[in-house]
Amino acid sequence: MINLLPPELKQEYHYARRNTSLRRIVGLFGVGLIGLVLLCAVGVIYLKQTTNTFKSQAEIAAQSLVDQKQNEVEKTVQSISSNLKLAVQVLSQEVLFSQLLKQLAVSIPANTNLTGLSITDVRSGVDITARTVDYRTATQLQVNLADPANKIFAKADIVSITCVEPATGSSTKYPCTIVIRASFVKDNPFLFISNKVKK
Repeated sequence: MINLLPPELKQEYHYARRNTSLRRIVGLFGVGLIGLVLLCAVGVIYLKQTTNTFKSQAEIAAQSLVDQKQNEVEKTVQSISSNLKLAVQVLSQEVLFSQLLKQLAVSIPANTNLTGLSITDVRSGVDITARTVDYRTATQLQVNLADPANKIFAKADIVSITCVEPATGSSTKYPCTIVIRASFVKDNPFLFISNKVKK
């Protein structure tokens, strides 16, 4: 087929076809660019949301650590406080035996041999066992221990007194045995920490 169109018209058709192709290419490029911009926007939004989520989780974790540390410190303080109270309580009930024995030595009458000193309960006092030459000396020991001037015991009660006749040829010097249960005075000076200090 012979194209008899003038050369100018042929050129115009040629450029028209080329312009149409270029428009399509530009349109496709524009659509691709818009899609890329949308993709970037979605990516930025997603990154911001992820960052905020991680930031929130980090803050919660940090607060949790702070709370745990605070709870741990509070528990440690409570434990130390309880241990300190227990130590004071134990020490307040500890008897200074060296001082107590010195004072007891002053209160024991002549012809008496102290044979035992046992603590049943620090708050209630002690059980004192002694051997004496006779019944009268045993009761004198109880009177001496109950004397308020000694500042040891608030009261001293006789639990038992037993006197045995010495066997023939026996050289028992102390035939009588007395057991006395004595209660400490309230503010006695023979405790490691006195009640006055606790107040």
